[in-house]
Parts: sequence; C-alpha cells; structure tokens
Amino acid sequence: MPVEIDIDEKSVTAYISGEIDHHNAVNLRNEIDEAVENSYPELLILDFGGVTFMDSSGIGLVMGRFKLMKNLSGRVMIENAPAMIKKVMRMAGIEKLLSAENKREASLL
Repeated sequence: MPVEIDIDEKSVTAYISGEIDHHNAVNLRNEIDEAVENSYPELLILDFGGVTFMDSSGIGLVMGRFKLMKNLSGRVMIENAPAMIKKVMRMAGIEKLLSAENKREASLL
C-alpha cells in the first residue's frame, strides 16, 4: 500500500493511494504513526485522493489516527476523498468526529 508522507513545521500529510483493506492497513498505520510520533505535528492531513477502495479497515485507520492526534492535542483533516470513500466515511460517522473539531473539515466529507 503506497503512502507518501510530507512533513513540515506544523503538519504531516499522508498521501494514500490504492486500496485500504485489512491486508495493508497495518503498514499504512505504522508509516503514518511513525511520522507523527517523530514530528509531533499540530495537524495530520490524510489525503485520500489516490484511494480506489476502502473497507472498514480504512475507518479503523482514520479512527486510530484521530485518537493518536487527540492524545497529542492535535487534529485530523481528511482531504480529496473520492465520492465512494466519502460515502463510507459518512456511514461510519467520521464527519461527527471532525465536526467536533472543525466545521470546515467536516464539510469536506
């Protein structure tokens, strides 16, 4: 599962591509967590622009990163989610978590 990670002064951006399922979610999680734990950003951006499929493992990925960032007093933003991914996230209630943080971020879903 390819993920490209960009780190700047206040944020980590993970550009995720391909499929997110139980086979590759662990590797994704490990790579993103390592970047976050090494840089302690204020914001974690999960860019789903290249994601072609996502099952419940993707929801777990988002929820876990949300918890990680909350423990670091940071926040999560989801960007560029394709329509089918947005639908899965809405059904799982992800926008409710984001709306507690920032209305703009919730509106992206």
